[in-house]
Amino acid sequence: MVEENNNNRASENGHLAHGAQSANAGKATPLTFYENLKSWVEAIADVMMFILCSIGFILKDLYYIAFGYPEKELNNDIALVTGGGSGLGRLLSMRLGKMGTKVIVWDINKQGIDETVKMVQEAGGYCKGYVVDISRKEEVYKAAEVLRHEVGDISLLINNAGVVSGMHLLNTPDHLIERSFNVNVMAHFWTTKAFLPKMIENQSGHIVTIASLAGHVGITKLVDYCASKFAAVGFDEALRLELEVLGHTNIQTTCVCPFFIQQTGMFDDVNARWVPTLNPNDVADRVITAIKKNEKIAIIPGYCKFLLSLKWTFPWGCVGGLLRRLVPDASPHGIAQKSLLNVYKKLSATASPATAVTSITDISSTFKEPAALTKAGTLLIKRSPSLGERVL
Repeated sequence: MVEENNNNRASENGHLAHGAQSANAGKATPLTFYENLKSWVEAIADVMMFILCSIGFILKDLYYIAFGYPEKELNNDIALVTGGGSGLGRLLSMRLGKMGTKVIVWDINKQGIDETVKMVQEAGGYCKGYVVDISRKEEVYKAAEVLRHEVGDISLLINNAGVVSGMHLLNTPDHLIERSFNVNVMAHFWTTKAFLPKMIENQSGHIVTIASLAGHVGITKLVDYCASKFAAVGFDEALRLELEVLGHTNIQTTCVCPFFIQQTGMFDDVNARWVPTLNPNDVADRVITAIKKNEKIAIIPGYCKFLLSLKWTFPWGCVGGLLRRLVPDASPHGIAQKSLLNVYKKLSATASPATAVTSITDISSTFKEPAALTKAGTLLIKRSPSLGERVL
């Protein structure tokens, strides 16, 4: 018994000694006076260097504002435009083609791709199109390999494709929320991972993110869209910083954040006040200018930069009141019913009445109320059997 007690005491003492050693090991060794001084000097030097570099960047920017930014030529580039089968993507493809850029169009709409390719080629440009669902990374990687062998290395990547559901969050089917993120932001990861390695190898490249002002502020009926565009803006900024840290300063990134654009199929019926909706041709011209000038971020229209600064300055009551008045309704229902009727007429012309009615009934059943079916839902029939959103 005594022997056991002695063993227990020895064991306890051993644990105590081990615990004391662990506690001592956890304590940081105090710095000497010279080490503290060195740390302070390095910190102050770093701050001074940051201030001097910041002054240099500001003076450089002021010089460019006064005398104009240098512009690069794009005639030797091979550009990939996602969502190039319609809307802004088509306009960008046409402008790039006229400048001598080899244009590659990815879209899910074969008819739209053919129309874009024909328009670019008729204008004297080079253009090829591929049917690719960029929300599926396997398709992106496979199409990237095909593109690399058939055309060459992409040096200008324009992540333009986007979708929007345009409904209140609780009325938005889960698959449309997932689709918004898969197309609006996740696809940017897949395309960038597919083409960035060759850009780094060739020490030249430009990645353009077509985001939105909705990537800086929230809008009613656009909860999933805004969240995905916030992510796209963050993707661009984080990628730019990472490339700089890794020393790949010859790879440029540009984030384009426009207000609502007319005639692209996404926000044609938006009810916006105070800030006019944008002409797609003006936006396309501004995007090309931003690319040629290697702009980091392009807010369209430019004066919205001031409005964005107010977001972080004033109380939420002011910000929320402004946003509610700026965009009273991002997706009015009145237009949706007209679009649904037009789609029904097109279906009736190409299929039997029973088939057409069945197709519309199937789509309407996705939503709680047929009256709540927006233009986004009607384009499910027009665009492809897998989509239920408006497509840019």
